[in-house]
Amino acid sequence: MTITGQMQPAQLAIGTILTYAAAAHATREVVSREIGSDRLWRYDYAALARRVAQAANMFTLAGIGSGDRVSSLAWNTHRHLELFYAVPGLGAVLHTANPRLPDDQLIFTLNHAESRILAFEPNLAALVERIAPNLPHIEKFIVLSDEGVGIGERFEALAYEALLAAAPVSITWSEIDENSGAFLCYTSGTTGDPKGVLYSHRAVVLHAMGAGLASAFGLTSFDCVMPCSSLYHATAWGLPFVAPLCGAKLVLPGDRMDGPSLQALIRGEAVSFTGGVPTIWTMYLAHLEATGGDTGTLKRIMIGGSAVPRAMAESFKADHDVDVLQLWGMTETCPLGVIATPTPAVADLGEAAMQDILWTRQGRLQFGVEMRILGEDGRPCPHDGATAGALQVRGPWVVQRYFRQPADCTDVGGWFDTGDVATLDAQGFMRITDRTKDVIKSGGEWISSIDLENVAAGCSGVKIAAVVGIPHPKWEERPLLIVEPHDGILPDEKEILSTLSAEFAKWQLPDRILVGAVPLTATGKIDKKQLRERYGNVYAA
Repeated sequence: MTITGQMQPAQLAIGTILTYAAAAHATREVVSREIGSDRLWRYDYAALARRVAQAANMFTLAGIGSGDRVSSLAWNTHRHLELFYAVPGLGAVLHTANPRLPDDQLIFTLNHAESRILAFEPNLAALVERIAPNLPHIEKFIVLSDEGVGIGERFEALAYEALLAAAPVSITWSEIDENSGAFLCYTSGTTGDPKGVLYSHRAVVLHAMGAGLASAFGLTSFDCVMPCSSLYHATAWGLPFVAPLCGAKLVLPGDRMDGPSLQALIRGEAVSFTGGVPTIWTMYLAHLEATGGDTGTLKRIMIGGSAVPRAMAESFKADHDVDVLQLWGMTETCPLGVIATPTPAVADLGEAAMQDILWTRQGRLQFGVEMRILGEDGRPCPHDGATAGALQVRGPWVVQRYFRQPADCTDVGGWFDTGDVATLDAQGFMRITDRTKDVIKSGGEWISSIDLENVAAGCSGVKIAAVVGIPHPKWEERPLLIVEPHDGILPDEKEILSTLSAEFAKWQLPDRILVGAVPLTATGKIDKKQLRERYGNVYAA
């Protein structure tokens, strides 16, 4: 017979993170670049808490209550951050819509969420005007600015700041059930309609606590954190919650992620920790090389979304003494799954061996996410770092069912199939070898597109490298390499093939190398579906 614990049943609500930060780190700064200018908005966690209370009162006056949905079309700004606490604080759900989605997919997500209010940045007014007639559930538009704007002939958006000023400052927060929905994040919809993942308060808080551990993000109140992963994409990898939980200064770069803009904030605000997809840091490194600039106080960059080219990690470490932390996760995991941080056992192997592991693995097992690798026979694969299989995960911040879907997306044991092919080693490090839909089978043998891309990306003149499997009349599939060049630099095909030949067998090498633009998805990943459609006949007989 079990005995009930005698501890207080306090709920894990998102608002408790901000309440803590406003009390324990009241004067720690939040800095935000204004949209359309270089002006920086500054306040601290105490002031953030006051504005969040006003924003919650504003939504209450607009009729928003428990279970309602509010959508945002916004960048990494302080006003967007305020919505992250104000909307869930009322028991409502914030749907962070992705403004980079094609119109039809964006409209689908807004209608599927059935949000009653849409809050958007002023520089997205044209987008909102274009889609507004197709949004029957939206009752009110709010522009995140000082002034309202017209939206065509039928709609008008009220100014956020005016609505905020008219709302009471004081608020008595109601207790929130920790299993209540808080954030609605949609997948990018590269295969079919986007799918909604409804994060609970409990999942977000536990994720923040787990991500804040020294074995993961390792943040402290001495850090200055700048999320360059979008707030609308899996809540910017949880950084809007991890930073205040750890008392770190928070810098929000707005909508500008180009090299000069990032350099100005990193240097000017003494950023020590940042994170984003590889394409952002490719531009940043190119800017540093072109200008002879330095990284200031920057110590760590967390890179996820797609595999990190080894050459990028080596450049940050050798040229700037900045450590790259690879991260793997997905919208369905809130998003942290694994992150590449060292252990004593790995450090004992020596500096070179340790860096080789950290730069070639997506990360190691973290508390809160269980992982297993299943072979084609449905049995668990050994943790030998070589045997690849389907990657499955489960845990308190892993999806169980997609929003408004009738059935769970997990098996009877609670395991979610990620769609990735991976290995696990004895040290707990996981390496993605491919996406299930992207793995190349040529002549009965498997070829990893990710491994080829990582090596090709280190060749001179290569900005982005993408490998896709293309139908072949003899070998079933053969790899095709597409490289997008840096401005003014034409990659040398012989050099690329020579570099690849040193790492791969001849049968694994791409039959052709093409130079051209590499399309990206709405979340900054390589759009391989589009590449397969574009080049699907290059090996035709």
